[in-house]
Amino acid sequence: MTSPVNPAEPASASAPHAELWKPVLLRALAALVFGAVTVFWAAPSEEGMGIAGGLYLLATGTVLFWGMPLAGLGREVSPGRSMAAAASILTGAGVTLMVLHGSLVFAVIAALGIGLLGAAELYFGLRFRGGHVLARDWLASGVIGLGTAAALPFFVPLGPHALLGVAGGGAIVSGVLWILAGLSLRHDAQTATAKAVN
Repeated sequence: MTSPVNPAEPASASAPHAELWKPVLLRALAALVFGAVTVFWAAPSEEGMGIAGGLYLLATGTVLFWGMPLAGLGREVSPGRSMAAAASILTGAGVTLMVLHGSLVFAVIAALGIGLLGAAELYFGLRFRGGHVLARDWLASGVIGLGTAAALPFFVPLGPHALLGVAGGGAIVSGVLWILAGLSLRHDAQTATAKAVN
């Protein structure tokens, strides 16, 4: 879903994003691993749910915080601060879930972290539409995140298995999105490097 490198542009134009594929693929990996755990874990406990969900949010928040400068959203820039705040809240939500356990706690904290990140990504997708290589991916990921966050509280009565299923379903969909984006970015970076050499 990422925008391909324009052949008319010089290779240096894509240089700031040359390494962006790495955090994007790491984010996809974290989402897909968590999604796989939720699919194959038949009877999770509330403690297990908290640890698994917490590790997923912690890993995603860390990768996002690390990848912001590569995306051209440095922490010193005002939009970058919004994404930094969302990544920090996601990381904090992950730590909280690993310490506090319970279906209601999981639903509220995970929905807060995932929802705020989804809102930030939707904002960036709209703001930088047509002007940033990740804009379309942010739009799709933002919608997925907000949908997951909105659904979580309705599954509290059904317990850990259902809650992990909702969170894991959103993770799988976003993981597939981000793995496609990461592979596309990697291909574009290699193409730009090859053109610069020739």
